[in-house]
Amino acid sequence: MKNNTQNTPRRDFIGKLAAGAAAVGLAGMATPVRAVAGPEMLSRNADDPEAWLARIKGKHRIAFDVTNPNETMPFAWPKVFLLTNGAAAKDCSVVVILRHNAIPYALGNGLWAKYKFGEVFKINDPLTKAPAVRNPFWEPKTGDYSVPGIGNVDIGINQLQQDGVMFCACDMALTVFSAVTAAKMNGSAADIKKEWVAGLLPDIQLVPSGVWAVGRVQEHGCAYCFAG
Repeated sequence: MKNNTQNTPRRDFIGKLAAGAAAVGLAGMATPVRAVAGPEMLSRNADDPEAWLARIKGKHRIAFDVTNPNETMPFAWPKVFLLTNGAAAKDCSVVVILRHNAIPYALGNGLWAKYKFGEVFKINDPLTKAPAVRNPFWEPKTGDYSVPGIGNVDIGINQLQQDGVMFCACDMALTVFSAVTAAKMNGSAADIKKEWVAGLLPDIQLVPSGVWAVGRVQEHGCAYCFAG
């Protein structure tokens, strides 16, 4: 358990929305989504997430639950799982669940630049060390990620997808964060939510909520691993 007295990216984000007021604690985010954006803002994804779960067929099954940016761990651990299964990696099913404060990892570079996700969520670019204006785990550059004794490692989302890793994103988090962003910008919550859904990275499945996915993947035989 993390120390609840620490500022989190979400707390920092709400603080920015307060327009000069004191930062709001995590309890402020407990307001039901109905009060923030209305139930009509929850996406009705054309792709059936239940059908997506049917892709979990490997002998060795694991799900990584990613609630916060946690350095490289949410992406390095799936790679390690595959590498250490050796020849049996082809028999693996690996799922990464992006939810809560990790939700920007599901979104494309244009949204990172426009909405300053690196600054808001305290995610630095591995090369510049400044707040990221690109998704650092989408099509990473050579040299972005190197491990002593191993060298450059392929832990980009696109690279992991090529290895068969499945990714999903929490629709509830997209709904809440797009709504509070709209409040800050005096914009339309529905329009920003629509933009963010359109900006999801290729082959990332939108699921009703991250906790929905946490439950469902275990019903499909995946071991649970907290990755952030």
